[in-house]
Amino acid sequence: MFLRGFGSFIIKRRAEKTARNISKNTTIKIPAHNIPVFKPAKAFLNAIKENK
Repeated sequence: MFLRGFGSFIIKRRAEKTARNISKNTTIKIPAHNIPVFKPAKAFLNAIKENK
């Protein structure tokens, strides 16, 4: 999805990884999953910089 002058929302894929549960001292596998990511438009970034 793209909002002109604001930015776009895209889906990124996170790879599977191994993590640790510190309280139980065990390892767990986090499966691959999708996450939403926002990428601001250049016009939006310039407007924010001008207002500072």
